[in-house]
Amino acid sequence: MKFIKIKNLRNDEFRRLTGIKRKTFDKMIEILNEAEKIKMMRGGKPNLLSMEDRLLMGLEYLREYRTYFHISQSYRISESTCFRNIRWIENVLVKSKEFRLPGRKALLKSDHEFEVILVDATETPIERPKKNNGDFTPVRKKDIH
Repeated sequence: MKFIKIKNLRNDEFRRLTGIKRKTFDKMIEILNEAEKIKMMRGGKPNLLSMEDRLLMGLEYLREYRTYFHISQSYRISESTCFRNIRWIENVLVKSKEFRLPGRKALLKSDHEFEVILVDATETPIERPKKNNGDFTPVRKKDIH
């Protein structure tokens, strides 16, 4: 899914697809473009994807939790490039301080009551049968010259 395909969607459809409003998407693009200019002043190879596609790729990862492999196949880039792009986008947006949750002290001073829902996403090992040599009998080889 490329940004060219979704840029003409209505605002409510855009939000359903990406999880954020178009206005928020545009603000994120501004912040990322400024960071890209600073990054490219030091030199380096330009990215093959547009900033909109890279942000959309990061939002797909966060919203749908697709694997880097699947996202990289959709955008026809390598898995490592996909990983680097998504991590860079996350780091830049967190450092911008525009997109973050209020701290604990702000929540305690606030008159608003917040409801927190925790989801247990603990990984559990897959149960596999134990390897046991007694389960099969080795065949003896006869008449080998």
